[in-house]
Amino acid sequence: MSRSPFASTVTVGEAVPPGTPVLLFFEGRFPSIPLHIWEERLEQGLVTDAEGAVLSRESRVSPMMVIHYFREVAWEAPIPFKEAVIYQDDHILVACKPHFLPVIPSGKFVNETLLTRLKIRFDAPDLIPVNRIDRETAGLVLFSRQKRSRGLYQGLFMNRQVSKVYEALSAFSSAEAGPFRVENRLGAGDPWFRMKAVDGPINATSLIERIAPHGQGALYRIRPITGKKHQIRLHLCSIGAPILNDRLYPTLWEEAPPDYENPLKLLAKELSFVDPISGKSHHFVSPRSLI
Repeated sequence: MSRSPFASTVTVGEAVPPGTPVLLFFEGRFPSIPLHIWEERLEQGLVTDAEGAVLSRESRVSPMMVIHYFREVAWEAPIPFKEAVIYQDDHILVACKPHFLPVIPSGKFVNETLLTRLKIRFDAPDLIPVNRIDRETAGLVLFSRQKRSRGLYQGLFMNRQVSKVYEALSAFSSAEAGPFRVENRLGAGDPWFRMKAVDGPINATSLIERIAPHGQGALYRIRPITGKKHQIRLHLCSIGAPILNDRLYPTLWEEAPPDYENPLKLLAKELSFVDPISGKSHHFVSPRSLI
């Protein structure tokens, strides 16, 4: 068992009462992690506040407090695909990630993530992803390199000032070529990691068009207007064109080891925006292809 070279971060919620014991906070925030794990991390000095002061078992937290902690890392199976960096300047870095590689540490993935690989490769401890895509999805991810300019780039996504284009390959072809405007409300499904259409105000919108036939199926271009979890996967299902090798939709497959020969055929193909610092118009295109 080794230690991750980079800290994970958690922010105490506004609803947490001031003076809550740190162990009580961790127990509520991470119910799946045994309490003795947090006790050991605290005893080993692996938990700090935002200024780097080490927290102890007697420490207490307050709302909006930022806590950093180092995770133990069991042996991780290498993910046998490489990322590509297609652009970088003083403020941002744009990488194209392969299928199967997570963007950030989560669950059993700590070192075998795009973020950790890039931090080590460029000796960039302040590197943070501005947008994220699913582990199963390949394509473009924008990273912020500096804390002082990070909010400007995050604001682009929050204010929908970034044009995103995805491509997806389906084993089926919709009856019409489109373009389709798919709008609905997406909420939590069953099990918890899936999403589904629910009643209520629209919160998910995608523009979809069929751009090329491929066998009995077709290649699609998707322009998501919003960014809800699994939005593209569900919206393609709704027009009769589920994504090839999708293990979650329209039906949930049994859990199995990753099939590196048959990835989810979804690609974050393009990112376009006006740089908030230089005023330059950026248009990044993934060198990857689904066909």
